[in-house]
Amino acid sequence: MIYRITKGFPDDEKFGITTQMRRAVISVSSNIVEGSYRSTGKDKSNFITIAYSSLMELLNQTIASLDLKYINEDQYHEIRSQIEKVSNKLSALTKYFKSLHHNNLTP
Repeated sequence: MIYRITKGFPDDEKFGITTQMRRAVISVSSNIVEGSYRSTGKDKSNFITIAYSSLMELLNQTIASLDLKYINEDQYHEIRSQIEKVSNKLSALTKYFKSLHHNNLTP
């Protein structure tokens, strides 16, 4: 969705907010994958935290895109809704992995 929406951004933003938003969204999924292959709950939790941070960067960039009128209200709400869903899932994963760490368990 982010790639589709940022295709409509101004050409002079090609190396600005367009790239930043695309990197952030890829960072979210990449850190989830990398964390899932770690052996301890603590390591897994750390990568989920990094993914969450990238998600919050994306939220900030989405708000800036709305302010700059690069996206409309509908697109903003569409992105915001997806960010909220992913955020909730990441929070649940973080709690799960932290509980594993505190109980010295491995998944």
